[in-house]
Order: sequence, then C-alpha cells, then structure tokens
Amino acid sequence: MSRGEFYMNLDDYRGVWVFIEQNDGKIEGVSLELLGAGRKLADKLHVPLAGFLLGLEIKPLANKIISYGADIVYLIDHPVLKNYRTESYMKGVMLLAEKYKPEIILYGATPNGKDLASAVATDLNTGLTADTTMLDVDIDNRLLEASRPAFGGNIMATILCKKHRPQMATVRPKVMKALEPVSGRTGKIIEEKIVLQEEDMRTKVLQIVNDVTKKANLADAHVIVCGGKGMGDVQNFQLLYEFAETIGATVGGTRDVVEAGWLPHHLQIGQTGETVTPKIYFAVALSGAIQHVVGMKNSDLIIAINKDPNAPIFDVATYGIVGDALEIIPKLIEQFKQLRSVKGGEISYA
Repeated sequence: MSRGEFYMNLDDYRGVWVFIEQNDGKIEGVSLELLGAGRKLADKLHVPLAGFLLGLEIKPLANKIISYGADIVYLIDHPVLKNYRTESYMKGVMLLAEKYKPEIILYGATPNGKDLASAVATDLNTGLTADTTMLDVDIDNRLLEASRPAFGGNIMATILCKKHRPQMATVRPKVMKALEPVSGRTGKIIEEKIVLQEEDMRTKVLQIVNDVTKKANLADAHVIVCGGKGMGDVQNFQLLYEFAETIGATVGGTRDVVEAGWLPHHLQIGQTGETVTPKIYFAVALSGAIQHVVGMKNSDLIIAINKDPNAPIFDVATYGIVGDALEIIPKLIEQFKQLRSVKGGEISYA
C-alpha cells in the first residue's frame, strides 16, 4: 500500500496539533497564538488539542504549553535536535504524525515553521496552506477551512484539503490571539524516543550569529504610524518620522512605499510584509487595499487619514479623518507637542 493510499482512510485521523517552535528554551509567540486558535478548532471538533515540540532539555516548557490551552504535549528531546535543521526536525515530526495521526497540524509562518511544514507536507503526501490569516472548520465534513489573500490580495481564498490527512497550514504571527494562561491547568505529557545520529545529518550547525543591529521592530511596537504613497514623495514622508518621534511611535509603510525606496523592507506592513497588532495604528495617506489590511486589521485602535472619503481604509478604521495628510499631520504634531509639555514630556498609551 502506498503512502498516498494509506492516508486516504480519513477516519483514522483525529486531533488538532500545534507545532511549538522554541529557540534556546523560549517559546515563539506565534506558537502561543496558535494554541488559542487551535483550542477553538479542537472544541468545535470535540477532540483534544496537542502541542508538540522538539529540542534539547525542553521538558520544562510542557507545563507552559498546557497553561495556554493544550490538553496533550508531545516531546522529543535529543541532542541532535538542539538547533533547528530541516532533516532532523522533519524526522521527529514524521515519527509523531505517523504514530498518532492528527487530522490538523498548524505551524507558525516563521522561517523555520514554513520550512518544516513544507518538508513534512511533501513527505506525508498531504496539502499545506501557506500564510493563512483565518481559520475555521466545516464540522460536518471535518475540513479545515484555511483562508488567505489571493490574486494579489484582491480576494480571500478558502483552501480545503479534502482527500489527505493531516490537513496543514502555516499561520502568520500576530494574526491570532493567544489565550490567557491558566496557572495550574493540567494535561498529559508524552515523551517519544527517536534514533538520530549526528554523523548521519547532511547539514551541520557551525555557528549561530545573532542579529544585533538596532532595527525598528514593528511586531513589538505599541504605536505605529504607517504611511502610503499618498504622502507624495520621500521628502513628504519624512513628516511621518517627525510625527512618530513626537508621539513615541514606530514608522511603517505600505508595499508601494517600500518599492519606491522610501523605507526598507523590514518596515513594510501587509501581506508580503509584517503583521502587527499595536495599541494604536495611524494609517496615513494609504487606500486600505486588502493586502495591507490583512497585516494590521487586529490593531486595537485604527485612526485613518485620507483625503478620499470613500477609501477602503475607513471601513476598518475606528476613527477617520478626511483631509490632506500634509495639512493634518503638522497640526497633530503641534497638538501632541503641547500635550507633552503639559504631561511633562511623556505620553501614556495604557
């Protein structure tokens, strides 16, 4: 019986799993977010939610995973798994998936998560939806409904994997919400053994170099000022930096702005850039195309400034200001500077 035929018996597969990505014993935030999303899917399907992680000396992380919603934690602890490598991690995931047969596996759309998911999907002969932004399940047919922007971001496509299991998706960071951890929550911890030899690995980790450059980090910013091509030119765009400095914000931009060379790529927000969830998001002189909105729609408060009253950005904005950003932003700078002088130089966004 071929592997493809083996996976046609869909009733053998039950359970929702989340790949728990960890680096140096620290769990990546997207994994905790996916436990929140996975909890909803598992409850709808009336199955357990499991987290699985691979590494070295990782057992202390198990209780944290359970506190964030998992019923079961699968562990593979081995020296060869200390650092992420496609080959070794894929062998570990294959061992677990073939033994326990989950129906859904979710991965964070991080460099490692995307690399691992694609390798596992190939070896399991199953489907994979990449860069998902919405998840749901068809309960009657037990189908994962993984939705993502398609055709240049002009539509949302919902992708199904009807004939193979497990159903798999990578999900962008900051799109889902992590549950509040429950201290003392109990669950099952299952440790599996794997046979791996370092000399059998085709790749070797020679050195790990941490990036110590002081780049602006959009993912952790509490306040973001994002500008679009409506600012006119790169000189006008500098006005947003003055505004951001005044209010203690980080500057970001749309894809058009980055492609024009006004900002570096790591400051791009949207489908092909960063996904952000700040407390306050200023959307300045940008139209609000779906490929941008998908990267910022979960912001707590969205303030849009656009001279076109019919701009799509106003559909997702909490507050909207219709007018020319080149006239409005200087007035906001003046008002916030006055506020800072009253508040002793600091503005609180608590």
